[in-house]
Amino acid sequence: MAKITVTLDGTSLQELEITRENAKTTIGRRSGNDVVLTNPAISGEHAVIEAHGNEFFLQDLNSTNGTQVNGQPITRHYLQNGDCIELGKYRINFETGATDGALNHAEPDNSIFMLGAGDAPYPIIRIMNGHNAGKELVLSKVTTSLGSPGIQVVLISRSDDCYFIRHVEGEQPPLINDLPIADEQQQLHHDDVIELSGTQLLFSVA
Repeated sequence: MAKITVTLDGTSLQELEITRENAKTTIGRRSGNDVVLTNPAISGEHAVIEAHGNEFFLQDLNSTNGTQVNGQPITRHYLQNGDCIELGKYRINFETGATDGALNHAEPDNSIFMLGAGDAPYPIIRIMNGHNAGKELVLSKVTTSLGSPGIQVVLISRSDDCYFIRHVEGEQPPLINDLPIADEQQQLHHDDVIELSGTQLLFSVA
């Protein structure tokens, strides 16, 4: 379950819960939307938040003035706890109680920032190039997101003892061993090399 809070000039206007049963939350100027924003800068059907299990995606609906998340223009965006959606003068704060999943935001040069990992009985992702080369991330969570919001984002998820990668944001799919992901998701294997926004990541089974 997630919650959005709509504010204007710091004043809270509306709070709305998003659940699996309420899988789509529409945002726009028309009265039929779940979140109605009456400012002329907002399109009649401006954007939609879609719930897929415990994952939430924001989709701009070809609006006139566009949609931003954390200051970056987006077309489709995988929402994370604490994201701020910006539509004109309105701010929509996204919150979720889910603990699985952590976006490793890009540094200014669009390389991926990873925390030191150490030893763990889980697969790891190791940066292969750039000034962060050698840094590692332990895949101890059920779902982990990696990438640069608005540019390229993937989800790595665990199912039983297998790990799968899925492209969720960006025009171009990531490369696995120099080949683009062919299906909606692809199983990862030991020593697979993921290329994401120009950064090479090695998937290694502990």
